[in-house]
Amino acid sequence: MKIMTVGIDLAKNVFQVQGVNEHGKTVLRKQLKRDQVATFFAIMPQCLIGMEVCGSAHHWARKLRSLGHDVRLMAPQFVKPYVKTNKNDVADAEAICEAVGRPTMRFVPIKDIEQQAVLSLHRVRQGFVKARTAQANQIRSY
Repeated sequence: MKIMTVGIDLAKNVFQVQGVNEHGKTVLRKQLKRDQVATFFAIMPQCLIGMEVCGSAHHWARKLRSLGHDVRLMAPQFVKPYVKTNKNDVADAEAICEAVGRPTMRFVPIKDIEQQAVLSLHRVRQGFVKARTAQANQIRSY
């Protein structure tokens, strides 16, 4: 029962994990709270882990990579075709697990802390520029 590939559906508090063996059969389906994720993957043997890119995906990718796992991030629009049923956390984890194993899948590089800090500064600056433009347009309209 060696787990080869794992798909994680990230959320605020509860993460859904799905794992398959080398034959593609589901051998792990588990719900983890945020504080249980690191300890769960610390005792798990090294495997391929897939996640959809979101706000905290880069943090979790860095953390799981430091534990020795091969972590790959995918854009949500590339995972969506693999969802078989209605959208829920279990179906999303299953779709992520299936999508990460595809040979033609395109992956997003994992950003380090400095890259995320610079991007957040750019995002904040863009928000200030947008607010300034809105205020100038509002003054002009009066």
